[in-house]
Amino acid sequence: MSHAATGNEVEHGWQGGVSPFRASYGKLFMWFFLVSDALTFGGLLCAYGFMRHKYPDAWPVPADVFTHFPLVEKHIPLAYVGLMTFILIMSSVTMVLAVESGHRNNKKGVIIWLLLTIIGGLMFVGSQAWEWYHFIVGSEHGALREVWDAESGKYITQVFHGANLLHNEYGPPAFGDFFFFITGFHGFHVFSGVIINIVIFIMVVKGIMEKRGHYEMVEKVGLYWHFVDLVWVFVFTFFYLL
Repeated sequence: MSHAATGNEVEHGWQGGVSPFRASYGKLFMWFFLVSDALTFGGLLCAYGFMRHKYPDAWPVPADVFTHFPLVEKHIPLAYVGLMTFILIMSSVTMVLAVESGHRNNKKGVIIWLLLTIIGGLMFVGSQAWEWYHFIVGSEHGALREVWDAESGKYITQVFHGANLLHNEYGPPAFGDFFFFITGFHGFHVFSGVIINIVIFIMVVKGIMEKRGHYEMVEKVGLYWHFVDLVWVFVFTFFYLL
């Protein structure tokens, strides 16, 4: 025999009243955003993988392209990219400690660990700018590439140094296009995360979180920061290593 559910039964089945899974609306919408953003990055990496396997002979090996390291004349494959990855992962660790301090209402701990997270993010963005610079400038000798000359109506050979959206010395122009778009899109996310962290940091210093009685804002921005770090692991793996 069916019967209409009472208010208590509905609430018990929902296990959170007006908040599904006992999560605040802020956390839920952050997860919605991260899922949609993950689909965007997934599409970009899938497109890159398709182009790479379509032109295996012409596609450059990233380990042969990204070999520069500051103050070191010898070329070391992917060493600088590995350092960038380490910096970003460590910033994720400091973010975990900031969130943990927030759970204990430890204002001083949140300030210290959030500040270190901001420094790590700025170091990563600065490192990426340095990497972009060397990718754009290229090597001294450059490389010969055939380009279509509209005036003569035939292909001509030119020497190209570095890369832009139209030509690059490393291989097909699509390689440079994917590099700028994927790493630039991720770098924009890191830079945005740094700005958000600075805003939250100022709020913590001013005691706004203490007045609210919780540090949930730190936890929400922590979700975003961990997502950015996780995406870089996939970018590093699929773009630089494979």
